Amino acid sequence: MTDATREHEGHAACCAPAPSLGMPTLSRRPAFDFAIPERTPQEVAKGMAAIPGGEFRMGGADPDAFPQDGEGPVRTVRVSPFLIDRHAVANRQFAAFVKDTGYVTEAERFGWSFVFHAHLLPGAPVLDGGVSEAPWWAAVPGAYWKAPEGPGSSIERRPNHPVVHVSWNDASAYAAWAGKRLPTEAEWEKAARGGLDQARFAWGDELTPRGRHRCNIWQGEFPHHDTGEDGFTGTAPVNAFAPNGFGLHNVAGNVWEWCSDRWSSDWHATESPDTRNDPKGPPAGGARVIRGGSFLCHESYCNRYRVAARTSNTPDSTTAHMGFRCAADPVPRR
Repeated sequence: MTDATREHEGHAACCAPAPSLGMPTLSRRPAFDFAIPERTPQEVAKGMAAIPGGEFRMGGADPDAFPQDGEGPVRTVRVSPFLIDRHAVANRQFAAFVKDTGYVTEAERFGWSFVFHAHLLPGAPVLDGGVSEAPWWAAVPGAYWKAPEGPGSSIERRPNHPVVHVSWNDASAYAAWAGKRLPTEAEWEKAARGGLDQARFAWGDELTPRGRHRCNIWQGEFPHHDTGEDGFTGTAPVNAFAPNGFGLHNVAGNVWEWCSDRWSSDWHATESPDTRNDPKGPPAGGARVIRGGSFLCHESYCNRYRVAARTSNTPDSTTAHMGFRCAADPVPRR
């Protein structure tokens, strides 16, 4: 078990499990072994939203927040203008990356990944050493981005669903190939807020305004029965719900999204300029930030689909409900 895994355990395993002691892992990820294609700024910017720079109030003080997650304090943060994908990276996009580079994800190299118990195929093998705090997670040999539920499953009918079973390292590799990067946590939250100030969700303060579902999360009794009232009982297409004020889809629910920052529950609470002006997270630490919640989030145990909510996972962890979207610097003016 790595130090990063120990740091993560007991903090967010229910939302984003990391490998347990004795489960197959790798000690280090080799450097990218593929060529980075040359792309024009216009090519990079395609499909991205331009987010204006400036100040916004980051963090939250929701009464049902998780204090151990460090959602607060609410503080004024300034970010420079940037671009961010309008939706999470889809299977079809990741497939193009793999076809071009021959990249092999960490789940493939490990030989397994975490699958939600209700999505297991009949007779699927499961490794010992699961997640005691979250027994609904099963470590399935052969589960990876192209076979999300393990051998016998496929993404053939899910080309526009978010790619999953991708680690922070995998996401960083894709971003480099695409001429982009992972967003900082501050960039992610500014973009997710869509121009709203301190709203509870990316679209306002009501979860289902006028009775309409605005995100893919769990309805019913977790973890045994998802009624699918929002139209989905697993991942949804990356553009399934109406966009927020900046044109971003599914910044709440569906899949957790990796950010570039290392995790800390209190680093951002200081008054240092590093935490207020284009913050990039603490300089040290093993786990990485993930934001947005997933299709497994439910008000009874993990209402982290609120826009201020945050948690983490180790950079080599892969699950059926973690994906990512990319960011980039603005296109230079001519």
